Amino acid sequence: MSTAVGITYVGNRGVHLLKEQAILLLALGKIKISLLVTLTTATGYLLAEGGLTVRMLMTAAAVFLLSCGSCALNQYQERETDRLMDRTKGRPLPSGKLSPAVSLLVSLSLLVAGESILAYGPGPVPWALGLLAILWYNGIYTYLKQKTPFAAIPGALIGMIPPILGWVAGGGNLLDQRIGVIAVFFFTWQVPHFWLLLLDRGMDYEKAGFPSLTRIFTPMQLRRIISVWIFATVVTCMIMPLFGLVRSSVINGSLFAVGFWLVWKTLRILKTKNQGIPFGVNFKVLNSYILIVVFLLAMDKLIQMH
Repeated sequence: MSTAVGITYVGNRGVHLLKEQAILLLALGKIKISLLVTLTTATGYLLAEGGLTVRMLMTAAAVFLLSCGSCALNQYQERETDRLMDRTKGRPLPSGKLSPAVSLLVSLSLLVAGESILAYGPGPVPWALGLLAILWYNGIYTYLKQKTPFAAIPGALIGMIPPILGWVAGGGNLLDQRIGVIAVFFFTWQVPHFWLLLLDRGMDYEKAGFPSLTRIFTPMQLRRIISVWIFATVVTCMIMPLFGLVRSSVINGSLFAVGFWLVWKTLRILKTKNQGIPFGVNFKVLNSYILIVVFLLAMDKLIQMH
């Protein structure tokens, strides 16, 4: 009887440890960000008339692995500064739950796996775009973030790559003006996305030694700058039908409606009288907007296919 109880205890303990390790790996790969990146890739594939195919699943899986690997590598690179910030000190590396060596091995394995799938399936151009995204995020952006508060602008170029990669993998022309509009949309959205996140934890980033926009601009100036970028994002989305990206009048109307909703939410930033700016709230609103837009674009394409 005692032996059976012991085996059960060991088994339960093993399952518990596996769950803990799985949670740590998901945190290391920033699962929410990686899923969003994968979603934009799949949307680019659909918009290129690719359809729901095995090739699309291969492309999405490869990008998911690349995104997880790149995020894991970024956490390895910034493990020392992560220890200094309240927002990040509980991450797997600064908390000591994962060793740097294990984290580096996991990140490199994911990157190699993702690039291998792209090379085998979608082809050389998607493979090169995947490699470019890694070099830009883990090389250029991670370096610039420590040097300038304006790193988000060149860093936002990373947001353009997944939909372009999906577009090319789906058979689209890299020089097609339609993917150009989509790329500009994701670039424009990415800048306020980065800044809202950084400004919501401004003191945290300053404590870790990162340059901060709050040292350059006044609160009102920051409101205006972020609002302009958000308005530009909405305008870029609203001109998509002019390039033949949206055919359904219902979807088109929905894009306009959600755009006006985001503008209304953004105007509240400008009108607020207090010194504190609700950056965290607006960060969530902006993320909700991008998810809705991606869903509507995908639905429009699926409606056309049927």
